[in-house]
Amino acid sequence: MQTTNNYIEFKKQRELGEILSDSFGFIRNEFKPFFGTILKIVGPYILIMLISMGFYMFTIGDIFNLSAIGNPTATQTYSPFIMVFAILALILSSIAAYVLAQGTVLHYIKSYINNKGAVNYDEIRQGVYGSFWSLIGLGILVGLSVMIGAIFCLIPGIYLAVPLSVSFAILVFLKKDAMESYQYSFTLIKENWWMTFVTLFVVYIIVAIATYAFSLPTIIYTWIKMGVFSGEMDAENFNVFNDPIYLLLNILSTLIRFLMNIIFLVSTSLIFFNLNEKKNFTGTFERIESLGKPSEE
Repeated sequence: MQTTNNYIEFKKQRELGEILSDSFGFIRNEFKPFFGTILKIVGPYILIMLISMGFYMFTIGDIFNLSAIGNPTATQTYSPFIMVFAILALILSSIAAYVLAQGTVLHYIKSYINNKGAVNYDEIRQGVYGSFWSLIGLGILVGLSVMIGAIFCLIPGIYLAVPLSVSFAILVFLKKDAMESYQYSFTLIKENWWMTFVTLFVVYIIVAIATYAFSLPTIIYTWIKMGVFSGEMDAENFNVFNDPIYLLLNILSTLIRFLMNIIFLVSTSLIFFNLNEKKNFTGTFERIESLGKPSEE
């Protein structure tokens, strides 16, 4: 099988600048099939997550409905049961969407590497659903570890978050189970913690700035609605959650934030291969073995 045009070699060592440029280069080159695959597999779950987000925010609006306080004629729609249901729906749908997105990105890259740029959709789909519960289990381990570390002190939380950020790539690319991936992430990142931290931090800042830029319309509309610019702030205007325009803008912001996270996932994959190459030289050995072999037509 011949390498496709603009093929990006993942299995090699990279500096920070190369990780950033290749992350955007990969997304640019693979934009249509990459996001098409994400929408096919994760699309329904993203839609459920966005609907749950809108329902949750609308429910929150009932709590902040100050105009209904002390007004016997006002319709009281708040219900603790509905609130709990809205929170659970949002949490579960978000977990499903983000885990499937994580799995889709990693298995897309895995198929991309195995087939030299010619991805196989069925292979990706089977891999995503096959690793779903392992990714869920690993996500719980990672989340609890970082949360507990952050509770005791912020620094332990950050220290744990850096190696554990590549644990999901370890699970998919090295075919380890959740616990093995968790443990091996610390071995893989040994002696490269600071460089990995700097790389992750730079990528996070880029994604955060881009996400914030797309969120500006929601922020500006909220300030206008609350009377910040006019100087006529009213307590009743603080409840924007039931405003259809605000809900729509917020849902769009959530979708953009979700899609921007894809950039972070691609960069994390490149960071994994950089670390793996420094430690195991996997790609180097594969290229040496391929020398002298006739290329497949």
